[in-house]
Amino acid sequence: MRVLAIDHGTVRMGIAMSDELKIIAQPLEFIPAEPFSGFLKRLSELLRDYKVELILLGMPRNMDGSYGEASLKVREFEAVLKNSIALPVKTWDERLTSVQANRALSQGGVKKQKKRKNVDAMAAAILLQSYLDSLA
Repeated sequence: MRVLAIDHGTVRMGIAMSDELKIIAQPLEFIPAEPFSGFLKRLSELLRDYKVELILLGMPRNMDGSYGEASLKVREFEAVLKNSIALPVKTWDERLTSVQANRALSQGGVKKQKKRKNVDAMAAAILLQSYLDSLA
């Protein structure tokens, strides 16, 4: 069974997946946030196809650890997700994942246009890897 991570965004949701042993996270894709029914349809397909047991949702926090306005949107999304999907949903601190993802893609020589499409899934993978490492 696998863990699927979501990097929540208002335009795109970054998706990453663990391997079956829950050791390695890989960026998978991004799903457009709207229409929400389309997002849920694609998410349901991924959950079924990869036999996911847990959804990990990135929770934005301020650098001092407090919760800001962005975290309220994620909490609302979490509530809707829990009512729509019959799997456990866990939140995980996502501070600086987008910064790390942009840096990794830049260092990898990814061009700006392609980076924009991959940064969300890469941020989800960084978030997921942090969670997987905490299990070890």
